[in-house]
Amino acid sequence: MSKLLLYLRTDTFRKNLIAALIVVAVLFLGIYFGLKVYTKHGVAIEVPQVKGMHISQAIEVLENADLEYFVDSIYQMDVQPGLVIEQDPDPKSSVKTGRTIYLTIITQVPPEVAFPNIIDKTLIEASAILRNQSLKVGDTVYIADIARDVVLDVKFAGQPLKAGRMVPKGSKITLVLGNGKGANEVEMPNLIGLSLDEARFALSGVGLNLGNVTYTSSVLDSLAAKVVSQQPDTTAGIVSIGTAVDLTLSN
Repeated sequence: MSKLLLYLRTDTFRKNLIAALIVVAVLFLGIYFGLKVYTKHGVAIEVPQVKGMHISQAIEVLENADLEYFVDSIYQMDVQPGLVIEQDPDPKSSVKTGRTIYLTIITQVPPEVAFPNIIDKTLIEASAILRNQSLKVGDTVYIADIARDVVLDVKFAGQPLKAGRMVPKGSKITLVLGNGKGANEVEMPNLIGLSLDEARFALSGVGLNLGNVTYTSSVLDSLAAKVVSQQPDTTAGIVSIGTAVDLTLSN
């Protein structure tokens, strides 16, 4: 113990101690200032506004500001593809150079969705289902069928479309609907004011037959007579093909 105490009092020990303290101090200062340089402590720049720009312009602005970027994308209908709609951090935030700015843009290629089953749905129901799938109703084509405004078939790009097929979001779908008349039914035409030949031609054109023809007592020239009443009349609405229509003519 006495030798240790004697050594601690020597000049050699004091010199070694001072040298060790100097080394520790230099090492500490080197690490401290090195980290400040490495992390660019106290050096900050303002994040530029790139939201609302096209992605190519936004990248150029960020690169000129010595900032990194990461791009994610989403799809929105009726929005310009490539448009930056979100950025993080927000514009005018203070960040260090080299910071990564996260951008969200509108993708140029729409994602696909499975086409829903809308057969036998009403037009209103089918429209709601398509809207929920980010699809649109394009043309509506009516064919003879007793199911009025009910979807009988669907087409995409002119081709039949089955449920489950993948189609791009935003696609316009053609709906084939029933007109409520049926394949063997027609709407009763209005024959009032027509001559007998004109009425006969109108009836044959829609698949109806000419029934009994009567003239009022005032008729002097049957060729010049016009239809003044018909039975069934237009209030009958939809009638079966082949129905006979009785006419009364008068001058």
